[in-house]
Amino acid sequence: MSSAEQEGFSAAEKAAMKERAAEVRAPKKRMTKEEKAAQARKDVEEKIASFEGNDKVLAEKLHQIITSTAPELEPKTWYGMPAYALDGKILCFIQDAKKFDGSSEIRV
Repeated sequence: MSSAEQEGFSAAEKAAMKERAAEVRAPKKRMTKEEKAAQARKDVEEKIASFEGNDKVLAEKLHQIITSTAPELEPKTWYGMPAYALDGKILCFIQDAKKFDGSSEIRV
């Protein structure tokens, strides 16, 4: 294997896996369905607020469009990224441009 080839996961991939594990292990205190939905929405909004520059503006606008036109979708974080699910299945997510490769474009 040449030195240019990488073995195992990158640091960014490992960080994403740790974020996902934390989401799964999050405290399971007794909450009503409405409380869980409100907490998930808050988590998504906090994640979007952590984006920078154009990514933040675009993610905020997408969040507004998605939540207003498809209120049946559940905002939640997925591998540390804002995502929207229907019946527990992720339909789309917003990836910060610098999440894995440092490029300058947000991915949806």
